[in-house]
Amino acid sequence: MPVKVPWTENVLFKRILFTVLVLMIFRLGVHIPVPGVDAKELASFADQQASGGLLKIFNMFSGGALSHFSVFSLAVMPYISASIIMQLMTVVVPTLEQFQKEGGVGRQKITRITRFLSIILAFVQGYLLSAGLEAARGATGAMIVIDPGFSFRIFSAVLMTTGAVFVMWMGEQITDRGIGNGISIIIFAGIAASLPSTAWFFVDMVRQNSGALLGILGLLVFCIFVVFCVTFFEQSYRKIPVHYAKRVVGRRVTAPQTSHLPLKVNMSGIMAAIFASTILAVPATLTSFGQSAQSAWLADFMPGRWLYNVVFVLLGVFFSFFYASIVFKPDDIAENLKKQNAYIPGIRPGGETSEALDTVVTRLTLAGSFYMCLVVVLPSFVSGALGQQLNLGGTSLLIVVGVALESVRQVSAHLASQRYDSLIFPTETSLRSPTAKPSA
Repeated sequence: MPVKVPWTENVLFKRILFTVLVLMIFRLGVHIPVPGVDAKELASFADQQASGGLLKIFNMFSGGALSHFSVFSLAVMPYISASIIMQLMTVVVPTLEQFQKEGGVGRQKITRITRFLSIILAFVQGYLLSAGLEAARGATGAMIVIDPGFSFRIFSAVLMTTGAVFVMWMGEQITDRGIGNGISIIIFAGIAASLPSTAWFFVDMVRQNSGALLGILGLLVFCIFVVFCVTFFEQSYRKIPVHYAKRVVGRRVTAPQTSHLPLKVNMSGIMAAIFASTILAVPATLTSFGQSAQSAWLADFMPGRWLYNVVFVLLGVFFSFFYASIVFKPDDIAENLKKQNAYIPGIRPGGETSEALDTVVTRLTLAGSFYMCLVVVLPSFVSGALGQQLNLGGTSLLIVVGVALESVRQVSAHLASQRYDSLIFPTETSLRSPTAKPSA
């Protein structure tokens, strides 16, 4: 019979509860505005920019915090930007590359540098957002910032930097004590928070125009198809057969064994899409806050425009290959297989194995990057063809499904670990016979 663990001692329950509590704190901080801003004018400006541009991209990562100009407006954006810079610098700077090879100690050093860089980027981004908000106007033409000036910019930048550091800390706490990757979970929570408003937007559209029902149903079917494709590709692996020769263990000889090396089709997961969207958010920021003719050419960088789609595909393919080169080292895998007296059938150990693995990973990464780009770019064309606006973009769908699948995998791993621990370390009640009577 399976051993029942009390809910007070259930590690998985505690992890899920901790994750939910942290996300509730994050959602509470989203609605705490920075002082010195006219809420009504800011709301009208948010409505003007919601169709595309800064708020549509940044709010995907901040969960709507930027539309309130809250202390969490930057959310995880500085940390993501710092992570991109650090991963690029790891390939260029020999010292950082050496840190990466040192194992856990080296990763801690890189994480520490990433945190300091995140603080610097958060202050710069907060100052630029504050300066841009001073130049913006609401629907009535009134200023959004009540008392603009250098003091407002510094004060707002310090508050948003503090909020970004706190969000970064919450993400790390979720990673260590909760379920899933903390940064991805926070982005997931922000996107999921917009789902009710998106659903109500479609319901209100049908009420005003019954002819829009067919187009909305078409978008719903397309979203279900995209979710199916993302689920299929994120759970797809290429299994490379691996044979283990006879090995001498102590005084006995083990029989030959056959196993496989699983290679994920999309090794970068959702990170390539997040990195590409983060970089493309910069032109959208200049377009949203810049009203001069010099920023008119940046309008093509808005989501759904041809230039945005082309650049996103290029960045998506680049980051997919770059991230795959970081997480998968063919030379190290080939060396480990050689040390374990293992080989791939038909391929010699050593250099030929490394080349064969590199060829397979290159093909898988190319297919995975194209799938990811189609998922992100295709919704804009479909919504345009159906004549309906899809507030939940392809990047959002990719992140939501990808994070959900990863969280399910981690929950399953924790459940399997609890069953294994209960078999090895049974509780006192599990050792008793179910038919035994207590002694008098």
